[in-house]
Amino acid sequence: MKKYLFPIFAILLLVSCMNNSSNQQNNPEKKDSVSTAVIKQDSNTNPVQRFGMITGLKKEKLEYYKTLHAAVWPAVLKQIKESNIQNYSIFLKEIEGKYFLFSYFEYAGKDFKADMQKMATDTATQRWWKETDPTQIPLPEAAGKKETWAKMEEVFHTN
Repeated sequence: MKKYLFPIFAILLLVSCMNNSSNQQNNPEKKDSVSTAVIKQDSNTNPVQRFGMITGLKKEKLEYYKTLHAAVWPAVLKQIKESNIQNYSIFLKEIEGKYFLFSYFEYAGKDFKADMQKMATDTATQRWWKETDPTQIPLPEAAGKKETWAKMEEVFHTN
């Protein structure tokens, strides 16, 4: 698969790690010692998984990236929702003349792998990634895995 398949591979790794901790059902909020995502039980007992990811942004592509995200294609937004992703945000930060993107989202579905595969095969989303990927600079950890976004460890959360 190509590197523009969202941060799917890192996320799939996280989900795999979380599946190993499924024996902690009585705890309303639990954290797998290997995983960087946290699961909390919602009112429907479906787990909600939180993800933080980071990548670089090419300085010369900054305005184009902002323009794209000021008017995200409706088909892409529809696919995000159909893939059970909610509360999806991307933040921008300049550090010492370099730009970085931080993304945060929650997954509220039942089959993450299937939902991410559905997203990866969606033609509108594939076209979107062809626009956004050339603007980004993967961090070394992600680049080594042929990914664009690097996972982040959650160290604190409160509701």
